[in-house]
Amino acid sequence: MNNTNEVPERKDIPEKFKWNLEAIYPSFEEWQKVFDETSAKIDALKNYAGKLGEGSKILLEFIKALEDASLNLEKLLVYASMKSHEDLRESKPVELTGLAENLAVKFASASSFFEPEVLALPHEYINDCIKNEHELTRYEFFFRKLLREREHILPPDKEALLAKTLEITSVPENAFTFLTDADMNFPDIKDENGNTSELTEERWYRFSRSRNRQVRRDAFMGIYGTYAKFRNSIAALYSGSVKGDIFYAQTRNYASSLDMALFGENVPEDVYSRVVDTARKYSEPLMYRLVSLRKNVLSLDEFHYYDMNVPLSDEPETRIDFDDAVELALKALAPLGEEYLDDFRRGVSERWIDIYENKGKRKGAYSSGVYGTHPYVLLNYDGTLHDVFTLVHEMGHSLHSYYSRKYQPQVYADYTILLAEVASTTNEALLLEYLLKNSTSDENRKWLLNYYYDMVRTTFFRQAMFADFERTTHSYAEAGGVLTPDYLCKLWGDLNAQYYGPELVIDPELCAEWARIPHFYSAFYVYKYVTGFTSANAFASSILANEDRAVERYLKFLQSGGSDYSLNILRRAGVDLTSEEPFERTMKFFEERLNAWTK
Repeated sequence: MNNTNEVPERKDIPEKFKWNLEAIYPSFEEWQKVFDETSAKIDALKNYAGKLGEGSKILLEFIKALEDASLNLEKLLVYASMKSHEDLRESKPVELTGLAENLAVKFASASSFFEPEVLALPHEYINDCIKNEHELTRYEFFFRKLLREREHILPPDKEALLAKTLEITSVPENAFTFLTDADMNFPDIKDENGNTSELTEERWYRFSRSRNRQVRRDAFMGIYGTYAKFRNSIAALYSGSVKGDIFYAQTRNYASSLDMALFGENVPEDVYSRVVDTARKYSEPLMYRLVSLRKNVLSLDEFHYYDMNVPLSDEPETRIDFDDAVELALKALAPLGEEYLDDFRRGVSERWIDIYENKGKRKGAYSSGVYGTHPYVLLNYDGTLHDVFTLVHEMGHSLHSYYSRKYQPQVYADYTILLAEVASTTNEALLLEYLLKNSTSDENRKWLLNYYYDMVRTTFFRQAMFADFERTTHSYAEAGGVLTPDYLCKLWGDLNAQYYGPELVIDPELCAEWARIPHFYSAFYVYKYVTGFTSANAFASSILANEDRAVERYLKFLQSGGSDYSLNILRRAGVDLTSEEPFERTMKFFEERLNAWTK
């Protein structure tokens, strides 16, 4: 679009390359009008407090009022947020975002009585309401999920007291954030050209991919060495976070903190164990091979962690116009059928996508939108092959949302976090397979293989190692162990040795990497990256193998939203995470791709 290196102002980008937010609100004035109406609707929710036990009609009336206010609030939030991301220098959208966030707090307060009041009602009363009021039948699974929480809900006075502890138990995460984002400084290093460069977390990834080994070593030592110096303080913060998890699990009568984390999505601990066990089982034959391959291709006498990110082959320099990227995506996704391809084309032609960079625009990429709108995708497309992967990834999210909202009522239109990365990663797998089959040069083929190796390493094995670490630290603390910095560093060093093998040199600085991971303050979250990657690989491989009804089952998955527990939705689509099969299939796929390097 732009033949110069200068980043354009947004006004200079043609409309056809910008998303159409006017489909949500044609003007700020219309947004303000809906804001005022929604504020009044939220106020009205309070009138139902104490009345939900007065019969099925009043219960249905409240549910409808709750959904109406919630939908308006989500639209207000999404519009304001996306509008601000067009140009972060503009103050009006930022102001609207703040107003919408305040309204969200008001909504949470006004509706806070709902769950405790329903949970206090007899189970038989809810069942009778569903039988007596036809429109309530669609909410049967919703109520079933809610009522399942009853055994872990405390009496109202204890719930009120427990709520007051949230501010206390959030201190470790807040302190970690301020320490690492605001107070911690990293040393300057020399870049590839010998210029002094400030080292930051944001720049670490770029430096870690440098062809100059001294640059990536200095960056590693600067980042990891700094965290090592703060390991005592961060160990105390992490220990406090784990103690908070244990406190809530014990107070709410869960078997363990892991049991508490898995309960909401009805995931058995066997699934979590399978994630860790699979990664441990296949580390030695596969991850050890990848480390050895990296060491040999890079011609290194010793392999250190700072050698892990440098590409084994350079990304192709050919620039890909956006229209060509769309055509490439459509060819790769052709196995999903014409309906999927038509909806992908619709997303492009109806301006779901904000395509190019402009001054002040938010960096990165994401998919957004709410029930009642089509999805939206923010890109900063620059014509690289990596950008084409980003396009199919984000459109995977968007078409998953599109089908969920098309086929499900509002109450089930959103899919869970456990399912969130499946469609996007499936699209990437299909694109990768298409590109590998049609690659015309050995260098391109090796870049694609390296891209896949990095996905497996970072999304499967690394996240499984994180999950392993979390389970071990929580179990140790629940048994009365103390999470000292020495214990945490030794555990982390041992895990790296186990997952990456004897050819990885375990530098002392690497042993402090646990101190750098913010995910650990949201315990037992990261295993979902592994299950998402595994599910996507299972779907992609069955689709590419033309297995019976594979595409039909996958499209049904996309249409299911959150209408059942996540594992049930996946199982009906042919992926059973309670069995070994999808995990074994993913590892077999990885082994085949490792073998392909020398072909």
